[in-house]
Amino acid sequence: MFYLKMKQLLFVLTFQLLSIIGFTQQVKAPAPYGTLPGENQVQWQKMEYYMFIHFGPNTFTDKEWGHGDEDPKVFNPTQLDAGQWARTAKAAGMKGIIITAKHHDGFCLWPSKYSTHTVRESAWKNGKGDVLRELSDACRKYGLKFGVYLSPWDRNHPAYGTPEYNTVFANTLTEVLSNYGPVFEQWFDGANGEGPNGKRQVYDWPLFHQTVYRNQPKAVIFSDVGPGCRWVGNENGFAGTTNWSTLNTAGFEPGQKAPSTKVLNQGDEDGKSWVPTEADVSIRPGWFYSAATDDKVKSINHLLNIYYGSVGRNANLLLNVPVDRRGLIHANDSIRLMEFRKVLDQTFANNLAKGTKVAASNVRGGAKQFAANNLADGNYESYWSTDDAVTEASLTIDLAKETAINRIVLQEYIPLGQRVKSFAVEYWDGKKFRELDRQTTIGYKRILTFPVIKTSKVRVNILESKACPVIAEVQLYKAPELLSLPQISRNREGKVSIQSESPDAVVRYTTDGSEPTFSSSHYTQPFDFGSGGIVKAKAFINNGAKASETVSNTYDQASQKWSVAGSDKDKRLDRMIDGDARTFWMSAQSNETSQRPIIIDLGEKLTLKGFSYVPRQDGNTGGIIYQYSFSTSEDRINWTRVVNNAAFANIKNNPVKQDVLFERSYAARFIKLEVLSTVNENDQQITVAEIGVITR
Repeated sequence: MFYLKMKQLLFVLTFQLLSIIGFTQQVKAPAPYGTLPGENQVQWQKMEYYMFIHFGPNTFTDKEWGHGDEDPKVFNPTQLDAGQWARTAKAAGMKGIIITAKHHDGFCLWPSKYSTHTVRESAWKNGKGDVLRELSDACRKYGLKFGVYLSPWDRNHPAYGTPEYNTVFANTLTEVLSNYGPVFEQWFDGANGEGPNGKRQVYDWPLFHQTVYRNQPKAVIFSDVGPGCRWVGNENGFAGTTNWSTLNTAGFEPGQKAPSTKVLNQGDEDGKSWVPTEADVSIRPGWFYSAATDDKVKSINHLLNIYYGSVGRNANLLLNVPVDRRGLIHANDSIRLMEFRKVLDQTFANNLAKGTKVAASNVRGGAKQFAANNLADGNYESYWSTDDAVTEASLTIDLAKETAINRIVLQEYIPLGQRVKSFAVEYWDGKKFRELDRQTTIGYKRILTFPVIKTSKVRVNILESKACPVIAEVQLYKAPELLSLPQISRNREGKVSIQSESPDAVVRYTTDGSEPTFSSSHYTQPFDFGSGGIVKAKAFINNGAKASETVSNTYDQASQKWSVAGSDKDKRLDRMIDGDARTFWMSAQSNETSQRPIIIDLGEKLTLKGFSYVPRQDGNTGGIIYQYSFSTSEDRINWTRVVNNAAFANIKNNPVKQDVLFERSYAARFIKLEVLSTVNENDQQITVAEIGVITR
């Protein structure tokens, strides 16, 4: 009897052991697919949102790209407080700060022993200051990560353009990367212009990368081709609606030898390197502080669109907040950052899917560790997956009751690779599922935005995946609905129109620079504003109880009396003075245009303090002017060269309105713009959206 019981017990134990072994084999985790991120890249992606700070002599000279010939004593912030920068970034919800330690002008924000163009030679703190020391200390104090931008282009260093300079720059990198603690990101761009000797540098990128990794082995290196993360291909802050974190980098370099902007924006589906996207954009039109842009800080709506177009499309958001001449973040910028943070907090405070029941068409091995409920647990490290052979599947989130939603967040578990190629989202209308959206890639994070719907069930259909899908999170939210911003425009005749997309809104406006209130002028029809000034507008509802943000536009002289030479034969020439930046004139041949400059008759004598150029705004860079000369005349016979062989700095990457201020005022009835080159070497035409004058 004893023998029989022992035999039965042995049989049961053997069966249980075999069952455990079989179960373990069934629930083996999905194998990694394709190119994978490094651990430092995964942690970098989780940062999502951090601050860029452009600061240097350009802050004091009102330039975007300095020439390297500025007196270093011009750099003299009177109230510099890196703690204020860090506190602002922390309060804004940002995870770190990257600063322009050395921009193209060569000026170093630390007392470098490899340059004579540094804070040591400045008036700030009698040459005893070190911006990098103060900022790195402030970042540590407030729990932020610290990053640096060092431009290889140096318009000041005498060795630039020689083989010696690569060693100088590598030594400069070592100096920064070994003296200020951990650096989470080393930021490079591919700008490569002439130095003080008129020569360009052949950059030794392998040397630069080796230098970074020797000093900061965990740093993520940014450039057009990484290797840590890549430029998004524009300075608007928007990644592609399709965005792969993988890229083919062989044969490419930062700058002129970079992949196309389309590839940078979308990645390569089967790229051999993991180089995720970073979207850089400024909270103002330019990168460096200018008092002229104090009223041009991006609106909450604009920032939200950027956030959903970057973080919401598998990219990190690097938002530039320039420091002003005092050495402080301007109140207009910090207030907007706090307003933006408030809306984000309100939007993502309550995940309506958390803790709900989630059903899946397939669960990997039927195992609990890969169950669909992992999608609603708020934990990125747990995930749902399917059997290896299943690359199409559906997930249904049961909200139990009708719920209002307008945001959906999806996340792939990227340590195992990026897999999903297309997906669709449906919602239950009470009778059937209706398609809400259909998109391509997901990546680390994908956020879908849509008008509010009420539903009790949401279904996510993985339509195509390159291997079994591995999804970490599906989240649902109800974001606050914001009033649409008024849109201000002025036509050639000088009449201002203000439109609002909110049908029940009342628009109030001012023209004296004051903030609009519900008692300000009520906009009902276009009004005359030919002499220029500042128009500010706000939309109100509920008898003023709720208001939009303020929108502000600054205008100079209207172009009603103007004419472009040759416009009697080519009416399209008037597009450059029609007051509408959405239209643009395109020449026939760039060399023909160079021989025949653009001449505009202002119709009357004006006192000019400068001029403005608006490049085409359709997303294409073809024909955008880069180098130019500008002249004025009172009679169209005798001309005064006001600006000679100048360039619109960074206009290819940041094609915004360019204001050029003269050193003194000029009386003129005629102006002449001579185009010397465009931003693309092979352009056969030039393009102009608007040309204006500055009289105020």
